Amino acid sequence: MRADNYIAFFTVCGFFIGLIFVVIKIEEPVEIVIYTLLITFFFYIVIHIVIMNYIDTKKIGLRIFNKEHHEEINDYLLTELAIRERKLESIIHHLDQKLKKSSKKHESRKAKAA
Repeated sequence: MRADNYIAFFTVCGFFIGLIFVVIKIEEPVEIVIYTLLITFFFYIVIHIVIMNYIDTKKIGLRIFNKEHHEEINDYLLTELAIRERKLESIIHHLDQKLKKSSKKHESRKAKAA
């Protein structure tokens, strides 16, 4: 079971235990709300402390997120991106040279026309 499920379960249990306590002991409406919230918050904090001490999140994190696998994929994508950048730069350089040659031809034709 995931840690989030424990937190939700014990928070709801704390809420209902708080309601039972309040219905038995308290008579004012404001006190009902305050004591129910306090008891629910107490259960919420206690379950976080229990989870913090007894559940090893490093093992769970490795199962969910495999860092080495993602690093291999990222390295592959970076090399592919570098290759594509080099190809685009060579295409741009080639087109730039063609534009310079065509502009020189137009300049010489303009000079002959004048």
